[in-house]
Amino acid sequence: MNLRDILQLDQSRNNVDQVIKMVRDNPALFDSLWSIFKENENPISRRALWAIDILTENQPFLSESHLETLIQMLQTSNHDGLKRHSLRILERNVIPESYKGILVSVCFKWLEDSSSPVAVKMFSLKILSDVAVQEPVLARELIDIIELQLVNSTPGFKSIAYKIIRKLQKEIGAQGVR
Repeated sequence: MNLRDILQLDQSRNNVDQVIKMVRDNPALFDSLWSIFKENENPISRRALWAIDILTENQPFLSESHLETLIQMLQTSNHDGLKRHSLRILERNVIPESYKGILVSVCFKWLEDSSSPVAVKMFSLKILSDVAVQEPVLARELIDIIELQLVNSTPGFKSIAYKIIRKLQKEIGAQGVR
């Protein structure tokens, strides 16, 4: 069986693990996995991205040459699984400067959206906090949005949110963030 055949089987961690093993045994297949994802055909693209996410956990550099494509596709992503896996991959990498604005916009949109799943909000929050440290002008806006989100958020979100607020205050507190 090839990657596509396995990804077309039912959605299971076992099938994704098979794909991961195939790619680890033959690293040349990694680009083929990205190609399957880029076809934007669900559910196969989502399953391919799940495998990519796991493959890049300990080796984020594997996704470096694909970040621009990932960010472009993220703008039209409407499946929570695609959003979650995309954001996890992106948070482990240095975002190309030319795409930082797009990513920040998407992350703010999802962070503010009450229908966004907690995982999508939390990964958006992490990316936004990293950018805010580099771009202090965003810090105040991010803190304001976080504070609004705290009212109806889960304990996990609150925990991360408070850590990020403290981080921003420490990192750029001298520049006017409370």
